[in-house]
Amino acid sequence: MSTEGQQQEQLSQSDLSPSSNSSSSFEIIDMDAASLYEPVSPHWFYCKIIDSKETWIPFNAEDSHRLEEAYGSEKDCNGKVVPTDGGRYDVHLGERMRYAVYWDELASEVRRCTWFYKGDKDNKYVPYSESFSQQLEETYMLAVTLDEWKKKLESPNREIIILHNPKLMVHYHPVAGSDEWGSVPTEQGRPRTVKRGVENISVDIPCGEPLKIDHLVFVVHGIGPACDLRFRSIVQCVNDFRGVSLNLLQTHFKKAQEQQQIGRVEFLPVNWHSPLHSTGVDVDLRRITLPSINRLRHFTNDTILDVFFYNSPTYCQTIVDTVASEMNRIYKLFLQRNPNFKGGVSIAGHSLGSLILFDLLTNQKDPLENNDSEKVTSGVVLDQGDTLDLEEDLKKLQLSEFSNLFKKEKIDKTALALCTDRDLQEMGIPLGPRKKILNYFKNGENTEGINKSNQQSALGRNLPVLSEKIKDCNSIDGAGNDEYLDISIGQASVKYPRLIYKPDIFFAFGSPIGMFLTVRGLKRIDPNYKLPTCKGFFNIYHPFDPVAYRIEPMVVPDVEFEPMLIPHHKGRKRMHLELREGLTRMSMDLKNNVLSSLRMAWKSFTRAPYPALQATEAAAAEEPEPEPEPVPEKPSDVPAGDSPVANKEAASINVGMLNGGQRIDYVLQEKPIESFNEYLFALQSHLCYWESEDTVLLVLKEIYQIQGIFLDQPAQ
Repeated sequence: MSTEGQQQEQLSQSDLSPSSNSSSSFEIIDMDAASLYEPVSPHWFYCKIIDSKETWIPFNAEDSHRLEEAYGSEKDCNGKVVPTDGGRYDVHLGERMRYAVYWDELASEVRRCTWFYKGDKDNKYVPYSESFSQQLEETYMLAVTLDEWKKKLESPNREIIILHNPKLMVHYHPVAGSDEWGSVPTEQGRPRTVKRGVENISVDIPCGEPLKIDHLVFVVHGIGPACDLRFRSIVQCVNDFRGVSLNLLQTHFKKAQEQQQIGRVEFLPVNWHSPLHSTGVDVDLRRITLPSINRLRHFTNDTILDVFFYNSPTYCQTIVDTVASEMNRIYKLFLQRNPNFKGGVSIAGHSLGSLILFDLLTNQKDPLENNDSEKVTSGVVLDQGDTLDLEEDLKKLQLSEFSNLFKKEKIDKTALALCTDRDLQEMGIPLGPRKKILNYFKNGENTEGINKSNQQSALGRNLPVLSEKIKDCNSIDGAGNDEYLDISIGQASVKYPRLIYKPDIFFAFGSPIGMFLTVRGLKRIDPNYKLPTCKGFFNIYHPFDPVAYRIEPMVVPDVEFEPMLIPHHKGRKRMHLELREGLTRMSMDLKNNVLSSLRMAWKSFTRAPYPALQATEAAAAEEPEPEPEPVPEKPSDVPAGDSPVANKEAASINVGMLNGGQRIDYVLQEKPIESFNEYLFALQSHLCYWESEDTVLLVLKEIYQIQGIFLDQPAQ
């Protein structure tokens, strides 16, 4: 027994003490295994709450690279700030938080991601925390190096992750109640896939944006907090608009990009709805709102009432102050963050936002006027002419002794019309003169001058424009003297703030400007009128948009013509429009040919017989009377611009100087499915501009034309 034990001991010792050859072979295996391991490439993500659930969105490649460089450059990341998303967001590395720069938005978590698992309800991958990802990476490195798999780890959330092999790694969620009796959680439930590295998951990493900014555009929203059918905010919709513009720059300005002539256009949202509804008006509305149909009433209070707020003297002032101050604030901040910016600024408004901007622009100070003491508001205009007229009126009333008192209080005819009996009493005017003044200025004896001041002040100092030029009704032949019919717009007294920049172009999307001007009593825009500080004005709308109205018929009311048709971004017209116009043309030609044949046949039957010798004379006599060429009626639903010739003719129509002599109204082409039922797509048509390539391309085309850069010519 002892000899057998000695032999077994010797065998066991020989097994445990490898030879020199075996040790060298182990070293080779270890080196090969180590060479198989490669460190994972991290990518940075940020978390957004979408539809009440967390969604992790990757930064673009350039931003992720900058974040990784900043992360690796210093051990202590506290105080380190990295601008991302074209400078619209700042990432505070130490806090791992992402903050919006130009608008109010909840901060979002930022994470350096290397390991992911598939989510519960969708196929999107969710990143593990940075600390647990590091633990997973260390375990993975050991498994690859030692070639020892079936590694099991437990996450801080009591979840089980098993690394079976490099291709198969799974994640098990703990089942609720599994720990009630103290048992250790096991791999229960449906396993979820685990992936290492962003390159192994299905996620779209967005392309970066050019660093150079050529132009800045402020975008003002319309009624309500939601700007589209998906109930997204103005920030999200402008993000879409900006994304479409970046894609179109690559496809339609390719030569200019290759020659590094252009960078990009920055679009920044301006929000006025939140400040308006933070004034406490929502609490007052809630107090008087009926309890029935609760959701509809809430929608009305939060959305449709914005139109009435804008016509209110108190809240209209709040809205215009908010819009102007926000644009001025963002502009200053933008210049601070982009000190090398040399481009221009334009503004765009959707729906009611376009009306707000129009009122702001018409009340800006004309840079050619140096009279700084002139005060322009929608109800008050102080100038020397009004003061002199007031003195004459006081002389008529035999109250000239009060002229100096009105001058001291800086009261003109318009301000006097707004005064009450108590106001005049506080000024020290006796009862008798007070009654004379109030009766004279408020009961129509001097309405013409007051209305003229109201109208001019409400829509700019140089607005004989927005008055209707009419002929003398007593003149039968129409040769009477021309005069301007001045109409008060009924706008409350509002002091319009000044913008600290001059916009190059004003774009209106789905705009009700024409309707509001008409409702205010303005029937005609003088062809010579132009916005005091803005050279361009484009009224862009969808043909089925129920909120949009035209502007050009107010400038040229006596001529009927179609708006300019916006070309499709892929060229030409949409096929269904060409087909419809072709069929219309064919039917009109067929109709005209049939009528012409019938007319000729009727003449041949009714013509009197001529002698043979008079045949030549009869032919000569009939020759000066050629058949009138039938003019086909233009269908009202077919926009102009179906050919280059038609486009040139349409563009040559004189529509005044509101857009520098260019056309003002531009209509989009409806999609084939929209043409089946225009009522069904009416609401969608009012909200289509944010993702419309045709709209964005027109905006880019007009902006870059200022810099002498034009669209690429399509290949023939």
